[in-house]
Amino acid sequence: MSQPVNGRGAAPIPEIGRELITGSIITTNYHDQGSGEPVLLIHGSGPGVTAWANWRLTIPRLSQQMRVIAPDMAGFGYTRVAEGVTPDRALWVRQLVDLLDALGLQQVSVVGNSFGGAIALALASEHPQRVRSLVLMGAVGVSFPLSEGLDKVWGYVPSHAAMRELLDVFVYDPSFITDDLVDMRYRASIRDDVQARFAALFPAPRQRWIDALALPEEKLRAIRQPALLLHGRQDRVIPLAVSHKLQALLPKARLEVIEHCGHWVQIEHPDEFVAHVSAFLQAHGAAKGA
Repeated sequence: MSQPVNGRGAAPIPEIGRELITGSIITTNYHDQGSGEPVLLIHGSGPGVTAWANWRLTIPRLSQQMRVIAPDMAGFGYTRVAEGVTPDRALWVRQLVDLLDALGLQQVSVVGNSFGGAIALALASEHPQRVRSLVLMGAVGVSFPLSEGLDKVWGYVPSHAAMRELLDVFVYDPSFITDDLVDMRYRASIRDDVQARFAALFPAPRQRWIDALALPEEKLRAIRQPALLLHGRQDRVIPLAVSHKLQALLPKARLEVIEHCGHWVQIEHPDEFVAHVSAFLQAHGAAKGA
C-alpha cells in the first residue's frame, strides 16, 4: 500500500507539489487542489515537462469546481523512479492506480494530453471501474505514422535554438513563444538528469513508441465511458486524423475541433478548453452541483 511521506518544506518552485510513495519503485510528485468530485490530469511527453508546466492555466480554474490531481508521470518532472527502471505503459498505468489507492479514490474523471491521452485510455481499458469519464486532448491511442513534429519532440537535444523550434511546433500562433518561455523550458530540460531520463523513454526508431502506446481496436471499442475529444485544427504533433479515428472507435465519444490551434489547446485557448472540460465533466457528475 502506498504511504505518504513528509513533504520537502516550502516549494522553491511551483512545479513541486506533494509527494507520495506509489508502489515499491516510484515516488510521485503531484498537485492536489480544490474539493469535490476528483479529476485526474495526465500531462504530455515534451522535454522538461511537468504536470504544473502542462496544466498551470487549467488547475487554478478547474479546482474552483472539483478536486484536481495532477501527477508528474514516471520519467518526467520531479517524480523519482528506482535506478535502472525505464517506464513503459504498464508502469504508468500502475503508477496512477497506486496513486488513486494512496489517496483513497475509487473513481475519477481523467483528462489526458497527447501521451497522457494514451495512458488515460489504457487506464480506462484495464481498470474501467476507476474511470468515470474521459477527456482526450490531441491524444495518442491508435497507431499512426510518426509525424515530423512528434519526431522533434521525442528527439529533442538540448539547446535554446532547439527548444524554440520545438515550442514553435506546438502552437498555431507563434506569439505565444516568448523568450521567457523558451528559457524556462530549456532550463527545465537540462535540470539534473532530466535529459538523460527523457532520452531513455523514446529513443529512435520512434514509430515503435507510438505503436506501444496504441490500444488494439477491439479494446478501444470496449471502452464504455463517455469521452470528449479535443483537437487543434492545426496540430503538427498529433494529426487530427488520430482523433477522428478514436471518435469512430470509442462508443461514447464526441469530438470538438478547436480552430486556429496547434497541439497546446490548454495553452493557446485556455478559456475554450476549460469551458469544454467543465461542461463535459459537469454533465457526467464530476463538478460541484452536478
